[in-house]
Amino acid sequence: MHTPLTALFVDFDAYFASAEQHMQPHLRGLPVGVAPVMAESSCCIATSYEAKAHGVNTGTRVKDARILCPGIQIVEASPARYVELHHQLIAAVESCIHVEDVLSIDEMWCWLPYNLRTPDKVEQIGHRIKLAIKEQVGPWINGSIGAGPNKWLAKMASKMRKPDGLFIIQETDLPDILYELELRDLHGVGRGMELRLHAHGIHDVRSICLATRQQLHHAWGGVAGDRLWYQLRGKEIQEPEGTRRSIGHSHVLPPDKRPPESALPVLHKLTQKAAQRLRSQNMLARSFSISLSYLRGGQWADDTTIEATDNSLDLARTASWIWKQRPHHTEHILKISMVLGKLTHTQNYTPSLFPQEKSTTTTDKNLHKLNHSMDQLVQKFGKQAIYLGGAHNAIQSAPMRISFSHIPDLNIENDTPS
Repeated sequence: MHTPLTALFVDFDAYFASAEQHMQPHLRGLPVGVAPVMAESSCCIATSYEAKAHGVNTGTRVKDARILCPGIQIVEASPARYVELHHQLIAAVESCIHVEDVLSIDEMWCWLPYNLRTPDKVEQIGHRIKLAIKEQVGPWINGSIGAGPNKWLAKMASKMRKPDGLFIIQETDLPDILYELELRDLHGVGRGMELRLHAHGIHDVRSICLATRQQLHHAWGGVAGDRLWYQLRGKEIQEPEGTRRSIGHSHVLPPDKRPPESALPVLHKLTQKAAQRLRSQNMLARSFSISLSYLRGGQWADDTTIEATDNSLDLARTASWIWKQRPHHTEHILKISMVLGKLTHTQNYTPSLFPQEKSTTTTDKNLHKLNHSMDQLVQKFGKQAIYLGGAHNAIQSAPMRISFSHIPDLNIENDTPS
C-alpha cells in the first residue's frame, strides 16, 4: 500500500550565525563565527556559510578560525536574542501550517493534513513558509525544508539540499535516494554507532538500507535498530515518550574566572539556575554531580546522592561540599559542569522515613515559599534582583546557553526582566 507524505520538517541553516547577520547588517555577506566567550582559546559554536567555505566549522577554535579564514568576524553569542528570534520563526511557519512540535532552537516539524499530501501541495507549502520567513522575519534567516512519509525521512530530506533547500522524499524514491548520504548523515548515527556499524560489516548507507531488521537490531543492540529499519522504508512508528532524567549547566570560564576562588561563585550560579529549572518543571533531584576541566589539562568529577529536593539552599550546600573534595585546590579551572540527576516528579515523591539530619526537606513550607518568592522576583525583575550570596561574584558570568535539546525559558535564564 502506498504511503503518502505525512511530515514536513524545517531546519534553519547555520542558525546562530544567520541570526547574527540578521541582527547586525554589517555582518551580512561576511564570514562569521559565533563563540560562547570572546577568547582565542574558545571555539565556534556556529559558523556562517561564508566561513564554512574556508573550512571553518562548528568546533573550530577561534585562533584556528582566524588562520583558516583571515577577516572572519568573531561575535559573542546572544542566546536571549536567538530565543526571541526563534519564537518569531515559529509564528512565521505557523502562519502557513500548524507546527506540530519544536524539536530544538533551529528545528521543528509539521504534520501534513490529509488534503495536503501530494508533492505539488507540499511544495507550495514549502514556498509559502520561505516567503513568510522572508516577509515576517527577514531575508537573512534561511530554512531548509524537507518532507517525507515519516518525520525521520522529512528530517533527512531537509539536510539533503542545504542551504535554503526544499526537498521531498517519496516512498517510491526509497531507498536509492538515500545512497548519496554518508553514514554519519543519518539521524541517530553518531561516531560511536558508526564504528559499531563498521564492526557489523555496514560501511555505507546502501548497506544499511539493504540490511535486515534483525541485523540492525543486533547492530544497535535493541529496538532502536528495528525503528530505523522501519523508518528507512517510510513507515511511521510511534515514538517512545521521553522522560527527563537530568538537568545541568556548564560554562567555559573566561581568564578572570579561572582561579578557584573566582570559579566557585560560577558553580553556585549554575546551581541556582538548575534549581529554578527544577521548580519550573515540578521536579526533584536525588543526585548532584560536578566535573571540572583544568587549565593545564586533566579532569576531575565527583557526585553524591542527596535527599530529593528542589531547594536552592540545600543544593548550594551540596555544591560547596563536593567542591571541597576536589584535588589540586590551587589549580586554575577552564570549565565547570554540574548536573542534577535521578529526577522525579513532585507528585511521585515519597519522603524518606530516615531523612538526613542536616538536610531540609521539600515539605518545609517556609522554604518552599522562600524559593517560590525568589523565582517570582527573578521573573519580574531579572536574575540580578535576588540570588543566594554564593553566586555574588559571578552574577554577570555564565550567561544563558542554548543546547540542541533545550530551549531556555527567558523568564528563568535571561539576565533582564521579562
